[in-house]
Formats: sequence, C-alpha cells, structure tokens
Amino acid sequence: MLSHFMHYPTSLFGEMSRLQREMDHLFGGLATPASIRATRWGTFPAVNVGQTRDRVEISVFLPGTRAESIELSFQDGLLTLAGERQTEVPDRSDGVEVYLQERFRGPFKRSIALPEDIDAERIAAQYRNGILQIQAPKRESRDPHRIEVR
Repeated sequence: MLSHFMHYPTSLFGEMSRLQREMDHLFGGLATPASIRATRWGTFPAVNVGQTRDRVEISVFLPGTRAESIELSFQDGLLTLAGERQTEVPDRSDGVEVYLQERFRGPFKRSIALPEDIDAERIAAQYRNGILQIQAPKRESRDPHRIEVR
C-alpha cells in the first residue's frame, strides 16, 4: 500500500532541539538569548540574576576558577566581574593531541546592569564550590505616603 510513509519525530521537543542545533551550526553558533537581558548561550561565566523587594541576588557559575583570581567591582550601576580560569589539558608530551576543547579557559569579564537603587556599600559576595553568590541590597525605599493638603 503506502510503502513510503513520511517519518514524523516521536518527540516534538527532541525535534525542536535538533532544529535549534542545526540553526546554531548554520549561523555560526550565534544562538539568540532567551531574553533581552541575557547573553548568548555558552557565554562564560553563566549568570542567574533575580530580585526581591529589598535586594538583587546574583549567582555566577565559575567551576575551575580560584577565588583569588576573581575581581568584583560596582560603579555607575554596573557590577563587573573579571578573572581568569585555568583548566587542565593533556600534556602534548604524552602524545595526546587535543582536537576538541569545549571547556573555556583564560581571562573573562562580564558586566551586569543593576537597578539604580542598589546600596553599593552593602554588596556582599561569597565563593563556594565554584559558585559566586552576590547579594546587592537595595537602599531603603521610601514608600509613597499620603500628604494631607490644608
């Protein structure tokens, strides 16, 4: 009867992932960010940013980076993170020729724009297990209050 059925993917998400990989390859890996504030996929270091009413919380994923190589500064509303990541690669004297290296190594720098009500004097950072946790408290806001007119 119909000997040549069209093959349909069994997983819609699998097919979408395949299509995304093909597009990334076609456009040179310039995948578009998930939001206007995000950078392209694969940017190092990866960053998560969230906020509450009284603070901004930032998680920076820095596996393989020594704490002493991390520099953090805040000026004019920009939180800037810089440093260098070293990784172990096979020694070429052992006869190993590296032909694919996906893990980033070398110097890096990222800047993140923060809300204008950040209290720069109270920003705190802690580095543990390859994750830099930054808490940037907001200045105490003065909630609007009713003013009686006489």
